[in-house]
Amino acid sequence: MQRWRGLEEIPGDWGRSVVTIGSFDGVHRGHQLIIGQAVERARELGLSAVVVTFDPHPREVIRPGSHPPLLAPHPRRAELIAELGVDAVLVLPFTTEFSKESPETFVRQVLVDALRARVVIEGPNFRFGHRAAGDVALLTELGGADDFEVEVVDLQVCGAAGDGEPFSSSLTRRLVESGDMAGAGEVLGRPHRVEGEVVRGAQRGRELGFPTANVETVPHSAIPADGVYAGWLTADGERMPAAISVGTNPTFDGTARTVEAYAIDRVGLDLYGLHVAVDFLAYLRGMEKFDSIEALLDRMADDVKRARELTDGA
Repeated sequence: MQRWRGLEEIPGDWGRSVVTIGSFDGVHRGHQLIIGQAVERARELGLSAVVVTFDPHPREVIRPGSHPPLLAPHPRRAELIAELGVDAVLVLPFTTEFSKESPETFVRQVLVDALRARVVIEGPNFRFGHRAAGDVALLTELGGADDFEVEVVDLQVCGAAGDGEPFSSSLTRRLVESGDMAGAGEVLGRPHRVEGEVVRGAQRGRELGFPTANVETVPHSAIPADGVYAGWLTADGERMPAAISVGTNPTFDGTARTVEAYAIDRVGLDLYGLHVAVDFLAYLRGMEKFDSIEALLDRMADDVKRARELTDGA
């Protein structure tokens, strides 16, 4: 899959395309539906399928300080999109100047001149251009003048998560924030992931016999609620069952909120400086302050046992 940042990276001889546009944060099951439709139409027409997305999130530019928690950083997002069979991802730098472009200018510069769109596939609530003035009706009208079709995909995918609320990035963030990893996993179609570099912490886990990878997460990451989770730690391409702690280590009167993962039954791991991924499978318990180190160790041993059982059965 080709990856372009900005219109200038698109090859000058790029042929006609089937295009879909959106933030696609998390690439959840609703996103998978619309991207899958774009890939299917592209294959039917013998064309390339292109996903257009933005960096940073438009909200951060329009209302600084309002950046939503990220379900997937852009490199991870591109990986997930590539798995759906897309031929190219175009990341458009979202600037103040870009945000002021009219819907007509956006369509002309991006869809017509750069990507030579043959079909554009969107959800019914798609908006674009300055102050989100453009909608599907306008896009269809512009397509009639510029030789591209617009197809609208119903994104109302839902399940048990959120009491049947349609799947969305907003719903996923709420589920992650509440620690409902089963619900978040249902919306995403996979466990929620947090990524970052392993840094040195207080090293209490090593002293207690449960050495953990202290993960300095990517900025704006959607971090689950404080607590202990079962999941996996992936480093250097190896996926290892893990017990994961999110919180401030209240037994030791900690103040900094951390994400720490203990790779179950692994010894001698040296992960410092590596970029790793932590996948959250299930919530085990809330964060607690224990009266003694012995009580903490007993609970940690139980956490590891339950995490091992859950990951073995997943």
